Amino acid sequence: MEIRYQNMTPEMATKLSDIDRSETIERLYELKDDRLVETETLLESKGWSAQELKEIEDRYLLNLKNGAAAAGAFYGERLIGFGVLGYEFLGKEKNQLALDLMYVSRDFRRKGIGAALLKILETEAKKKGAVYLYISSSETQSAVSFYKKSGGAVTKEVDDELFKKEPKDIHMLKKID
Repeated sequence: MEIRYQNMTPEMATKLSDIDRSETIERLYELKDDRLVETETLLESKGWSAQELKEIEDRYLLNLKNGAAAAGAFYGERLIGFGVLGYEFLGKEKNQLALDLMYVSRDFRRKGIGAALLKILETEAKKKGAVYLYISSSETQSAVSFYKKSGGAVTKEVDDELFKKEPKDIHMLKKID
């Protein structure tokens, strides 16, 4: 079966529960003195609780209600990955849009799905006039490495609101091609 990519709608919010976001985490990053410092660990991140899923669905719906774009990757009828672009411009020059949500199910990672979703959202951000994607990446090695390989770089211009929400995240900018 082929993977199908498509724009997502508010009615698809219930499909977000298809995502298996669980992960074995072996390394974490922390920003110290403008450098990424790696720490070995062994953690098992589980799927979303009912409350976490509701929060993700609410963020998804808020973004779409305000004109943001969302893209999904489907394997048959199952949602196996999705990404959501924020709707508010960020940065001093208001030329950045946040990559607000991005998840690929555990069994489908490292198959190019995240890269394809990122490219779709970059195209949408460019259409809206953005020059950069603002990425508030979880501090896991898998997430940070993915965004760095995709052209993201740690930024000193951190969005205060996003930093307050996720102070351990690694904040990055990716120039839109």
